[in-house]
Amino acid sequence: MRFENVGRRWFRICRSARDETGHRSDLLLRLGEQAIAAMASPSDKPKGTLMKRLINIDNGGTLTDICVWDGKDFTYTKTLTTPFDLSQCLFDGMTKASAEIFGEKNLEALLHSTQHIRYSTTQGTNALVERKGPRIGLITDDPAVVNELRQTEAEASLFDDLIGTRVAVVDPHADDEALNRDLVQHVNALTTAGAARIVVAVGSGDEERKLRKILLRKFPRHLLGSVPILYSWEFTADPVRSRRIWSGVINSFLHPTIERFLYNAEDRLRAHRVKNPLLIYRNDGASSRVAKAVALKTYSSGPRGGLEGTRALAQAYGLKHVLMIDVGGTTTDVGSVKDAQIAVDRRGSIEGVPISFPMSSVHSAGIGGSSIIAVTDGEITVGPESVGAAPGPACFGFGGKSATITDVNLLLGVLDPGTYLNGDVSLDAERSKAVITSTVAEPLGITLEEALVRMEAAYFARMAEAFAPMIENPAETTIAAFGGAGPMSACGAARLNGVKSVLIPKLAAVFSAFGISFSDIGHNYELGIPEPTAESAKQVYDTLLARAERDIFQEGYELASCHVVSNLLIEEADGSRAFEQPYTPGDVPQVKDGQQAFLTLSVTAELPHASLGSGAAVTPTPAVPNGTRRVRSSATQVDEVPVYSLVDQAPGATAQGPAIVEGPFFTARVLEGWKLDVTASGDLMLTDTH
Repeated sequence: MRFENVGRRWFRICRSARDETGHRSDLLLRLGEQAIAAMASPSDKPKGTLMKRLINIDNGGTLTDICVWDGKDFTYTKTLTTPFDLSQCLFDGMTKASAEIFGEKNLEALLHSTQHIRYSTTQGTNALVERKGPRIGLITDDPAVVNELRQTEAEASLFDDLIGTRVAVVDPHADDEALNRDLVQHVNALTTAGAARIVVAVGSGDEERKLRKILLRKFPRHLLGSVPILYSWEFTADPVRSRRIWSGVINSFLHPTIERFLYNAEDRLRAHRVKNPLLIYRNDGASSRVAKAVALKTYSSGPRGGLEGTRALAQAYGLKHVLMIDVGGTTTDVGSVKDAQIAVDRRGSIEGVPISFPMSSVHSAGIGGSSIIAVTDGEITVGPESVGAAPGPACFGFGGKSATITDVNLLLGVLDPGTYLNGDVSLDAERSKAVITSTVAEPLGITLEEALVRMEAAYFARMAEAFAPMIENPAETTIAAFGGAGPMSACGAARLNGVKSVLIPKLAAVFSAFGISFSDIGHNYELGIPEPTAESAKQVYDTLLARAERDIFQEGYELASCHVVSNLLIEEADGSRAFEQPYTPGDVPQVKDGQQAFLTLSVTAELPHASLGSGAAVTPTPAVPNGTRRVRSSATQVDEVPVYSLVDQAPGATAQGPAIVEGPFFTARVLEGWKLDVTASGDLMLTDTH
């Protein structure tokens, strides 16, 4: 039997094995990873060969985007997300891309000419927005923890939705008999109350390990296997209790959403004899193999790809401040790039709740192309509930019974049912009419036409709310609008916020997937320094470096060929950053009373990156329309507006709104008073002249 077959079988065994906590055995998994890594050892890679393709995939709630780079050109496509089996849309999308590349469907050829597949998903983000996930139980040693975790309105809301009353308090210092009895009773009570996962968070790591030993002894494996337990100090060494607990709670909530799919996708790739593992794109901008992915770091990973692409746009066009508006099926993700720098929070937050890990500063609002538009208490509301990909908007014809902005734009005339998604999806206007009439027009006692106009206005207003807090100076701000629904609504939302510049990239429909092309393979580590001495810091550094060497080898790279950065970080007692500086072995942490020293280390294996063209000046010429479309501008008026195909326009093409611009897989609505210009790179720059 060949070695790689042995390695694959061992990997499947270790993936199926679970330790007493119900989690996969770390020891077996590490051994399996080493076997697989040996197969892709750098020494085995051919020298002097042409660059293999890099596949970037951004999985959304309604559509999944695929962007393939061969080192020179991009091939991209979209496919409907298949929520019943997310690996299906992944392979559907890659198969469609193979047809674009080879002239016929040839998935095998694409996979075997690919170096890496980098994948990001909004499934975790969508699950948290819609509160679709397991109920969490919490075991702690301090009843004050509940109030501590519910200090703000956002924290209280998330606590009530994820944990509620499923909280148990134990005394880790009680005698063994009492502690054993209490733990058994509390776990039974929490599971009876519906807890599908449990987080243990007590005073110290030693105390948590003591509780772990008791739980392993008292409960059979099948119980702990079906109700996994996460121990907060094992998950993160953050000394700030609230951040540490929230990190564990949110990770436990997100974990089952992605776990089954990711391992299923890996299994399907192995069936195609793909040696390089599936890489997960994270919210810190790097990618790593599935076995090394943390569920919490997949949250908002797609928007981080969009931010990387936005930074490339800002650099190409010399823009001071660019706000990313990534409108997917379920959420609108907003991020900021200032002076070509992505805003990153040292200790991030999710829905206003603090966590222990760094995150790009992306805010998600429950509004997207598939958000439900309904009537509540006599008012039109937008989201956060979404019809997703199944059943999808009513006009998709999959049984949707709720109205969405996609239905609205179809009836307004913005969307052409024959060209939507390049003709891959046919739209049924009659279904949209029936749904909007029954759910909005009739409840409000208004005509269908009035309902359409008011629904669009409500959608503009809801989107404008999503990014209004991040605008400092409207005159210096440019909105970079992408995602399936972004270009249709950007002008209306920008005008409400006083922003007069909107940039729609030619790859708008797959821009987050495109942005992932700027990522490398990497790992980040952090550990507290027990004592403020050079020796203690060096010991921590050596520990982190050993982890990095092991992990990056398992990715198929040698540490010597990677970029390694280490920083010394000092935090105040409240968890705020005092200062941060590069670390060199031998440095002595300068810590004041109450402060805590940490060492961070990042290791990066660099991959080839794409580059964007410049925003060079071009000679203005009239844009050439390829037809007209009747688009409703009010309840009583329908205008005949020109329709421009973006890919058919020469650089410098210009026109005045109202107009419709159709790009690959997207439609942009240019409102009256807006001017459109096609840049030297083929992107669409819109300017409000009012």
